[in-house]
Amino acid sequence: MLEEWRRRIDEIDEQIVKLLGERTRLALQIGREKRSRNLPLRSPERELEVLARVTQAGNYTPLSTEAILKIYRTILEETHRLQEKDARRSHPAGGTDAEADETSPRGA
Repeated sequence: MLEEWRRRIDEIDEQIVKLLGERTRLALQIGREKRSRNLPLRSPERELEVLARVTQAGNYTPLSTEAILKIYRTILEETHRLQEKDARRSHPAGGTDAEADETSPRGA
């Protein structure tokens, strides 16, 4: 039974990573669209909406509100970091091509 549960957790972890990748790719597209419209990359109002929504959704899990907020703040920070990196790559005022391309799938 223990091995079956661990196998299932491994499968779920793989799904989570794939979903995070999909979420990040969409956020990068949003960042590019914002830049094309001369909008700021970061939207504090939207971030608050996301945190409120996931906190509400978290009410149906054994995770604490604090744990969900910590996870999603990390996701939002990493997304913002990658959007900034993508912006520097598009307008190389300080970025270099030697940096690893974190916005592309690994191994691509």
